[in-house]
Amino acid sequence: MATFYHEKRLCKELQENILIALDIFQKTIQNKPIETELEAWLTFLSCDQPERIIQLLEQFPFFKEIYQEIYDICQNIEEVMRMFSKELYELDKNTVQYMIDELEEQVEAYKKENMEYKETCLSLTQRIKELEAQLSQYKNFSQSETSQQPTENKS
Repeated sequence: MATFYHEKRLCKELQENILIALDIFQKTIQNKPIETELEAWLTFLSCDQPERIIQLLEQFPFFKEIYQEIYDICQNIEEVMRMFSKELYELDKNTVQYMIDELEEQVEAYKKENMEYKETCLSLTQRIKELEAQLSQYKNFSQSETSQQPTENKS
């Protein structure tokens, strides 16, 4: 990350990222010498062939310390298992938190849906009462009309 001063303020900006597919890098550098430090780092990250590692260490000896540290870690199986256990614990914890978050989102969605159903139910109940009132008025009107009609006697 490059830093620069602008108007006496420290600004952290301008970061360049380059993505390199290591498998493609290995295919292109196969049987070629390691010439640059970039090629050395990419070889370090992607190669497990002993003859290439020896070539890397001969040309770039600062990698020897890194390989030694990796070797020491691998020799201490208990430490490796502890590291994996710690990472698995963290992974499990993150998975549980993710599941909790997902369930909370579902609960919120169900609550919202339940409120919508309640509002619909309330609206329908109100509409039923209005229709019952209209029906009652219609029945009253209908009964009063039939009682006011003169009855004809046929003899």
